[in-house]
Amino acid sequence: MSSNISKPPGILGFEFLFPALAVGRLLLCLTNLSEVLKYDHQLSSPLTAYSHLQEGVYLFENGIDPYSGGIFRHSPLYLSLFTTILPNSRSVNSVLWTVCDIVGAWALVQIWRTRQQVSSSSRDSLVAAIYLMNPYIILPNAALSTSSVENTLALLAFMFASKGKKSATLLLLAFLVHSNITFILLLVPLSLVLLTDPLPHLATPKAISIKLQAILPLVVQYGVYFAILTFLSTWSSGGWSWVSQTWGTSLTLPDLTPNPGLWWYFFTEMFDHFRPFFLMVFSVHLLIYIAPICIKFQYDPLYATHLLVGVIALFKAYPTLSDPGLFLSMIALFPESYPFMRHPIVTTLLHLHASLLLPLFHHLWLVQGTGNANFFYASTLVFACANGAALIDCIWAGLRIAIGEEVKGYVVVQE
Repeated sequence: MSSNISKPPGILGFEFLFPALAVGRLLLCLTNLSEVLKYDHQLSSPLTAYSHLQEGVYLFENGIDPYSGGIFRHSPLYLSLFTTILPNSRSVNSVLWTVCDIVGAWALVQIWRTRQQVSSSSRDSLVAAIYLMNPYIILPNAALSTSSVENTLALLAFMFASKGKKSATLLLLAFLVHSNITFILLLVPLSLVLLTDPLPHLATPKAISIKLQAILPLVVQYGVYFAILTFLSTWSSGGWSWVSQTWGTSLTLPDLTPNPGLWWYFFTEMFDHFRPFFLMVFSVHLLIYIAPICIKFQYDPLYATHLLVGVIALFKAYPTLSDPGLFLSMIALFPESYPFMRHPIVTTLLHLHASLLLPLFHHLWLVQGTGNANFFYASTLVFACANGAALIDCIWAGLRIAIGEEVKGYVVVQE
């Protein structure tokens, strides 16, 4: 791997800045911030809340099925880890969660280096800082939401895929899907990354040729890993009740706790007669993006993976702020698309607007009681517009870059 991008002189190099950022995040986790944020619905969902995880561990250790009460919705893999290896201590887990973010930032830097085919670059510090200093990443982590762990698993899977490590990629993806079934959307683009390369090809699009014989072993290997984790989950939890309480929750939406997503208010107002139909529509709607994105960006599957992360962040059943945080942080991997974004300032202002409205209306409704659900849902719609604008901007830039810079006297009518 070549090192043709010079590193900056002085103390701003990656060797100084990354440890400094890591130490800063570790110092932050030693504060009392987790106690303040632990019940914030924007940072933790019923599937990721640390308080629910603690309750499940307590029930399990006292011989009670944690999945019988409708509160504990984490994967049995979390249950196994926190009843055997990991301590059930908030202070220790604050450090552990922060280490997860640090590992995620390191993985993001490795993806950048692999994509650029360099061993180090002047942009490494910026890539790490964009992730570690992103408020959408910091706050859910401080609240000990397990969505931070999911982000780290996703970034490690992307890193191993970009390096061509098939077994590690598929195993991490199996863990990720076990944690949240929505991430099954990433199986196809990650398989394409493994079968091609993670290099930047947005400016030189061309069709790729992949034989079925090459895809089948990846699917079988992933299926084996997934089956093993399913067996271990069933064995550790003592039955199959965990399936409906974990994977089923993302499909049937039994818990209508407010969150930054689009599902909860819609189904709060939904008549029970129409509920099954619209649950099917909302769930299938996520799947329809896989084929068009992977076909259109088949020449740059890492970019396709990035776009599907954005789709998940926008349309996930139980999102937290860390979901769009991962998507926005990954934009740092594709600087070649920046000149072709149409409205980055508007998108940034939308996110700023939403980040002010979400906590404000959440407080007015659920703390002071001077507002109602419409207040908070209005702010989530603004947040959805911000995420949608960022996703559309990235799609447009990824398509537009192939044409190149505009030539005076010529107008791009259709690609």
